[in-house]
Amino acid sequence: MSLRFVLDPEPTPALREEVTALWTEVSNAGGAVGFVPPVTVEDVRPVAERQFAALGPDRLLVGYEPDGRVVAVVFFEDLRFGLMDHWRLLKRVMVHPESQGRGYGTHLLAEAERVAREWGLAGLKLTLRGGHGLEEFYRRSGYVEVGRVPGAIRVAPGDDRDDVTMWLDLRDPAV
Repeated sequence: MSLRFVLDPEPTPALREEVTALWTEVSNAGGAVGFVPPVTVEDVRPVAERQFAALGPDRLLVGYEPDGRVVAVVFFEDLRFGLMDHWRLLKRVMVHPESQGRGYGTHLLAEAERVAREWGLAGLKLTLRGGHGLEEFYRRSGYVEVGRVPGAIRVAPGDDRDDVTMWLDLRDPAV
């Protein structure tokens, strides 16, 4: 089954609710997207609304299954700093837990890369919470680890995780 991607869909109340529900489900399945389970939609909603409020300079890419269900999301964050305008930060890379294992995450990253290349960007950066094995997933999509802050993310007392920065270089190596 393939996904249909939409860049910058209208952030209707219905879409906002779908993304917030997805974010909640991803978080409760252990996804490292800003929360530690258990969380409720009410816990996630204020953070989601701040993310939606930044749309304009920031951009949203949504992956839909053929039935119209939102199953994949990523935000492209604009750093709002001219000297960094040639790249974007990917935030909240999410695939619905029930849809994992179907290659949707790989497809989401490939579509994000395609969009970034279309925009003429030099690179994409993302950060992740260590301890989930995500580094290998992103490496398979061409990202390389460029930084790590040991123990920077405290998910629980006595459970500190590394904050890992990864980069996808989109520049033509021949240039």
